[in-house]
Amino acid sequence: MADITMARLHEAMVILYAVSLVFYFIDYLYKEKKASRIAMGLLGIVWIMQTVFLVLYIIETQRFPILTLFEGIYFYAWLLVTLSLVLRIFYRFDFAVFFINIIGFIFMTIHTFAPVQIEKSPAGQDLVSELLFIHITFAILSYVAFSLSFVFSALHLILYRLLKKKKWTKQWSNLPSLGQTELGMTISILVGISLLFVSLVLGLQWAVISLAEFSLLDMKIVGSFILLLIYSWVLYRHRKGNLNGMSYALAHIYAFLLLLINFFLGSRLSEFHFWY
Repeated sequence: MADITMARLHEAMVILYAVSLVFYFIDYLYKEKKASRIAMGLLGIVWIMQTVFLVLYIIETQRFPILTLFEGIYFYAWLLVTLSLVLRIFYRFDFAVFFINIIGFIFMTIHTFAPVQIEKSPAGQDLVSELLFIHITFAILSYVAFSLSFVFSALHLILYRLLKKKKWTKQWSNLPSLGQTELGMTISILVGISLLFVSLVLGLQWAVISLAEFSLLDMKIVGSFILLLIYSWVLYRHRKGNLNGMSYALAHIYAFLLLLINFFLGSRLSEFHFWY
């Protein structure tokens, strides 16, 4: 029971870390103080949990936990979280903090769902199943965010054409403004990119643990990384001011069509992402 509880707590820690990354991403791009506070709060909880587990492990083993690769990864992840908090609180190095936390999250995930951890835990199979569940959940949430960006982009096109042709009537009065639709597109893909990145990290970890062999050239994996790059490119161009208005909306629509192709065709062509 104690092992199962510890496994659940480590899973919760990974999820909190993942959510904090989403808010750090928002803060990094838009300097949102509320997002920054939420990210800091979540990361603070992760650090407290990590520290408690580290101290308990030291008490149990009567030594400092750096003698094995498994222990070293955990200590490394703890140091990265500690460093990111110090840099954020005392020096306000937001750029460095964001990328340090990406690395920290990857290593925390590796530690939590490492094969050695799975093998020695009575809840090993449950951990594998739950890792897959979390991976799929984050993937679906990212698809929801990208779907919302598609809706805002379609509304943007409709509004633009109505205003251009001067066909505005009362039946369209409940529609958002062009500025609101553009903001909706941006927030949606910002969240979608963060969630998809987390999903890919967890998915690759699940594949390493569960599959005897798998290829990084699997169609679903390649397609997902291409989607991540495309949406990131769209957001980057928008941030630089090179992609706005109609062009920005069309970019969202084309990216969403690629998402649908990857979702249906990629699943059929994948060696382990089966579609029934």
